[in-house]
Amino acid sequence: MKRKFHFDLSTTQVIMLSFFFAIMIGSVLLALPISSAAGESVSYIDALFMSTTAICVTGLVTLPTITTWSIFGQVIILILIQIGGLGVVTIISALMITFHQKIGIKDRVLIQDAFNLNTLSGLVKFIKKVIMGTLVIEGVGALLYMIIFIPKFGAKGIWISIFNSISAFCNAGIDIISENSLCEYTLNPIINIVTCALIILGGIGFVVWWDVIRVLKNIRKQKLKCFRNLTLHSKIAIWTTVILIVLGTIAVFVFEYNNPLTIKSYSLLEKIEVSFFQSVTTRTAGFATIPQQNLTNASAITCLLLMFIGGSPVGTAGGAKTVTFAVLIAFMIATIKNKNEVVLFNRDIEKQTLSKAVAVVSMSFIIMFLSTVLLAAVTDADALDIFYESVSATATVGLTRNLTPSLNIWGKIIIILTMFLGRIGPISLAIAFNTRKERQNIIKNPTEKISVG
Repeated sequence: MKRKFHFDLSTTQVIMLSFFFAIMIGSVLLALPISSAAGESVSYIDALFMSTTAICVTGLVTLPTITTWSIFGQVIILILIQIGGLGVVTIISALMITFHQKIGIKDRVLIQDAFNLNTLSGLVKFIKKVIMGTLVIEGVGALLYMIIFIPKFGAKGIWISIFNSISAFCNAGIDIISENSLCEYTLNPIINIVTCALIILGGIGFVVWWDVIRVLKNIRKQKLKCFRNLTLHSKIAIWTTVILIVLGTIAVFVFEYNNPLTIKSYSLLEKIEVSFFQSVTTRTAGFATIPQQNLTNASAITCLLLMFIGGSPVGTAGGAKTVTFAVLIAFMIATIKNKNEVVLFNRDIEKQTLSKAVAVVSMSFIIMFLSTVLLAAVTDADALDIFYESVSATATVGLTRNLTPSLNIWGKIIIILTMFLGRIGPISLAIAFNTRKERQNIIKNPTEKISVG
């Protein structure tokens, strides 16, 4: 009698494997000669790197996107970016809805875990709104980009505008404009405003969109009290995002004010414009209007913190997330004040949320630290450049101090793994590999005090 093997994968394992297989398929397609602008296959490690950075919406590239890949290759990259930004589960669910396939309870649980939602109700409607909202925003972004790119590139400017809009919204930071990102458009107001708007809208989180729209519909009744009617999640995400962007802008402005390699020669308003873009792009977007290797050490270190925090949950951005950071700050303040409750906007934060926030930041830091150490072991680059690269990969940002193109094969493998771990999320990865089910102990272990700090 033959024994049948039954694999019962958890939703977290399905999500992890879906990203893995999407990367593998993308790498095979990009390794084909038709994907190369030269008509010859690029090395598989570079194809794998490109597929990973696209799916993980990171933006670090070992080869220039504009000169390396053919139109076919660029289309594959753009599809991977869109899949990575929305998530494989979202794309599959959208296709099922399009072809009128039934969304079962297992599929709903999968969607719930993919978006880290608290309820199973209204998930199909949620997916529809996410897809429609994404297409509208990316479409408007592309039309606005065309104002600049069509006069400069002709008909090709349409494709460039579409590519850049999707990449910006998905916080991917990959472009087909030039080899130095958006440095040619440092002071172009349209490029700056549109790109920043797309980055923020993608990174703020889909849940926040609908919450803000819900409140705005009743703005006449609520008048100035509309912000109070937002959910706690939206309040934290919006306020933390605004505070970090403003503080980041001020920091870059101050630290780069007299830097001749960046903004010293610019007017006051131009300095503010460049500083603002630099602060926004660290939300895990990866576009650059000034070379990152030209930043002062103080600015670079500030950007490291902003990159590590990243965007908001349930969006296209990576990082430890703004809400996680805000919860930890509130937890720290409550501990210092010797308070038992952690409060944000007059609401108590659950203990489980606090524990998860600590775990996310701790494991993200461990991944970042190991990546930095391993990368330092296989390269002779400057320590700050290595650290910048590792944080950028862990938080799926894509900013680099020009280290990525010079990575050897071991360096590329390290960054590929770091990007994958950063995109999947450290907690999700730990849960995926934890197949043992713990039984609830009735008998509790004795408690004993220890000293910390």
